[in-house]
Amino acid sequence: MNSTSIKQALLNRRMLICIFTGFASGMPLYLLISLVPAWLRSEGVGLKEIGFFALIGLPYTWKFFWSPLLDRYRLAIPGFSQFGFAGLRRGWMLATQIGLLLSIGALGFFNPNTEIWSIAWLCLLIAFLSATQDIVLDAYRRQILPDQELGLGNSIHVNAYRIAGLVPGSLSLILADSLPWQSVFMVTAAFMLVGIVMTLSITEPKSEARHPTTLNQAIVDPFKEFFSRQGVQQACLILAFMLLYKLGDSMATALATPFYLDMGFTKTEIGLIAKHAALWPMIVGGIIGGILMLKIGINRALWLFGLVQIISILGFAVLARVGEGLWLLGLVISFEYLGVGLGTAAFVAFMARSTHPAFAATQLALFTALTAVPRTVASSFTGIIVEGVGWENFFYLCTALAIPGMLLLFKVAPWNSQEKA
Repeated sequence: MNSTSIKQALLNRRMLICIFTGFASGMPLYLLISLVPAWLRSEGVGLKEIGFFALIGLPYTWKFFWSPLLDRYRLAIPGFSQFGFAGLRRGWMLATQIGLLLSIGALGFFNPNTEIWSIAWLCLLIAFLSATQDIVLDAYRRQILPDQELGLGNSIHVNAYRIAGLVPGSLSLILADSLPWQSVFMVTAAFMLVGIVMTLSITEPKSEARHPTTLNQAIVDPFKEFFSRQGVQQACLILAFMLLYKLGDSMATALATPFYLDMGFTKTEIGLIAKHAALWPMIVGGIIGGILMLKIGINRALWLFGLVQIISILGFAVLARVGEGLWLLGLVISFEYLGVGLGTAAFVAFMARSTHPAFAATQLALFTALTAVPRTVASSFTGIIVEGVGWENFFYLCTALAIPGMLLLFKVAPWNSQEKA
């Protein structure tokens, strides 16, 4: 691709849409994993209860169950049909985004000390709406991007997704030092208007005829194809690898904000230092990882970047032992999330390589759902573990849990195997 083609690919409306889809998709997730735990901890909720809040992320894990419904049925929004919102994609987009705007804004009206179950159910609703929005945004992006722009468009989407974490993970925490939580959540919810404005501005994609029309086409065929192509044993090993590769890393960062608070850092320090030290190295790591994979291939990248992930987890153990120092906080987090960016770049490439082009959307829904399991089910027990063994020993345990995924590389991505383009 020459420089003119690259410029044309970067400076078109489709790439702008990918920025908006990434921001709208990332904001609710980071609200649940960053802002809500900080809110609960600052209001005196115990680590055990906060740890169990990770279970509200289950809709991200099981979203592939209802994703065929969004491929099959149109959602007509009352009062908006005359504006073209009876289509297959935009109706679902607008419905989920309005639901997120209202439900996020409502969080601050509850008291964590007396209405913890109401907060849990509302957070579960937010997770369900967010996961549903992810399904339809992924499908829309898949339809509007030509094949040669899929890599660039999804890269822009992922980076915008991560930048969206600055709202609940940084801005909202800073505001919480001077504003009541009710106002903080209303300001945070207002950022969902970004997604709503996008939905009002775009048009329905034209290639709806290619979407599944039967349950067999939508679900059964993609599963059958994957297991027949890989073989049952190899397919199970690949799925196990997808489940375990990021396990230790996901658990280590599950209670990151409560950990920083317990180490004595203020919410402003966390907002200004910790969140930025996590975001930018992760983005840089993703870019570097993509470039390196052109040279060394996906298999070797999984090995090398996986080792960086394991070593970086130990940095949290060092911080837990020392317990102070803004420079150490920034250094440890920067290295950890550099590893996250590198590992994610190789991991996403591996998942894409494992799909069949004819069933890539459905198979990727299954694969991404599997990768959400460590962030939800396993991470829900982190609070109990921390209260039982302490922060430092907890991070040693996370390091050990990262090893089984690395061992599976011998079977699913051998170092010297010949990779197909």
